[in-house]
Amino acid sequence: MTKVIDIAAPRTLRTGDDLVAAGLARGAGELGPVMATYATAITPALAALIDRNDPADPIARQFVPSADELHVTPDELPDPIGDVTHEPVPGIVHRYPDRVLLKAVSVCPVYCRFCFRREMVGPDKQGNLSQAELGDALAYIRSRPEVWEVIVTGGDPFMLSARRAEALTRALEDIPHVKVIRWHTRMPVADPSRISHEFVGAIRSAAKAVYVAVHCNHARELTADARAALARMTDAGIVLLSQTVLLKGVNDDIDMLAELMCALVETRVRPYYLHHADLAPGTSHFRTTVAEGQALVRQLRDRVSGLAQPHYVIDIPGGVSKALASLADVETEDGRTRLRGRDGEWRDY
Repeated sequence: MTKVIDIAAPRTLRTGDDLVAAGLARGAGELGPVMATYATAITPALAALIDRNDPADPIARQFVPSADELHVTPDELPDPIGDVTHEPVPGIVHRYPDRVLLKAVSVCPVYCRFCFRREMVGPDKQGNLSQAELGDALAYIRSRPEVWEVIVTGGDPFMLSARRAEALTRALEDIPHVKVIRWHTRMPVADPSRISHEFVGAIRSAAKAVYVAVHCNHARELTADARAALARMTDAGIVLLSQTVLLKGVNDDIDMLAELMCALVETRVRPYYLHHADLAPGTSHFRTTVAEGQALVRQLRDRVSGLAQPHYVIDIPGGVSKALASLADVETEDGRTRLRGRDGEWRDY
């Protein structure tokens, strides 16, 4: 009789023992306090990208817990962009007049160590909307004719099954004044296989414009599988945008940043936002200074195509709005205008 050997498929790393077994931590005990405070998950796709021989690996830095996260500075906030302040009903954040966030779930395929919602997301949080709460959230959107765009976020809304994602898409389709549905996700790089043709069909709409904003911080995240997942969406007519967080030790270098933005464009993803890292608890080791960010964005503007230029923004603490943080190339004073060229020289206009 032939013996059947059960070989377990790679699985998401969630515990200290998982990280030690995968060669991503020396001992489970030293990570205990961090992992007890903030959720941890590293998918097989991302774990495979980590160079175990590089202590400064930029993929590991984004996802492997660190004792640095226990250092909270006085300016850091549990809700740095003021979601709760602008939450009229559970699951809805109405910060801007013409658009709302719909936070459908509080779980993610991976948990970024710099997440601005780290106090709100994870398997032990209560942010997954019940059917009744989702109904109330949709009722709120229906009652607000000024809402032109719904941004489906979380957590990561691509954690929804294809069936539930389709039900949500069709519910939003039925609201006449909603014209744009935008999904925010990490899934194409975290677990590309979940972006199936069935799921893509679930979020497509013949009645509304559908956009997907993909969170990607390093060019190595754009593997062949990730690119194929992105192609399944673009080939179906879904417009892809990117969101990147400027992170010390990950992409705060002009060569890395330019490589990432150009790789996104080559993959038919339009760079949209470059976020200055928010004041989330335990994340000071990720933050550059604003001046460093401005210098990088200016170098990027001088170096690569306009197609590869994201908006460098800072979320004003408390949830007022985003502030555009890039330096201007135009100066006007006493009726005179000067323009800065890519050579760094200022010229009268």
